[in-house]
Amino acid sequence: MFETLLLLLTIPTLSLRLLGALGVTRFATWQSAAAHGLAFMLVMTGTAHFVPDSVTVMPHHSDLVAMVPSFVPFPDLTVYVTGVLEYLGALGLVLVPARRAAGLALALMFVLLLPANIHAAVDNISFGGQPATPLWFRIPEQLVYIAVALFAALGTVPIAQAVRRVPVRAGESG
Repeated sequence: MFETLLLLLTIPTLSLRLLGALGVTRFATWQSAAAHGLAFMLVMTGTAHFVPDSVTVMPHHSDLVAMVPSFVPFPDLTVYVTGVLEYLGALGLVLVPARRAAGLALALMFVLLLPANIHAAVDNISFGGQPATPLWFRIPEQLVYIAVALFAALGTVPIAQAVRRVPVRAGESG
């Protein structure tokens, strides 16, 4: 249940930030380390979208198709498209000029994927041969991915930049 969050996001992000602390300038900020950590996770999870059923060491395409709610048309194609979007999002996160757009797009994608995650939890759909992740964990996990994508996109903005200052005329109180 914790594998994706811990092994595919948290450990890579912390490892990259440690490299940054040791002098690797590409990972000198938490924002950059988080962007690259999320990119790593997306490459790994995106791979499952294309893995055939014969592969048993990881989730495969059919596992993901089973997660797609019935109101979504073309579930097979949807899984392939979301896999491609995960790869493109990962690429965008590691390319600094594209990071903001990629992070925002990924946050939106994570929101749009939430119904599939809820469907899988509520209908007890196994994933990679493992029991379904319970809803109490799945929703907060998805919120973490949304938060990391937004942090990668927006980073930390000083309050002075975040709040638009309205000029105050002489004699008026602010």
